[in-house]
Amino acid sequence: MTTSCFDRDDETFIVLVNHEEQYSIWPHWKAVPGGWRAVDGVRGDKQQVLDYIERTWTDMRPRSLRDWMAQQADAAR
Repeated sequence: MTTSCFDRDDETFIVLVNHEEQYSIWPHWKAVPGGWRAVDGVRGDKQQVLDYIERTWTDMRPRSLRDWMAQQADAAR
């Protein structure tokens, strides 16, 4: 059985965010996939980057859904 780099606690990770403001961890040595960008200054072991995401990504809804819901609320006023 092989172990993924995502399963390793001794790997160095970065945090990625996409256009919907959804977050992910990513090994620092892998190319950032299309549609994602690295969050500046966030790099560390798995727990450090997961802690950053937990503090930062407080609303799990995609940005497009949040925007749509805000528009609906404004229209109802």
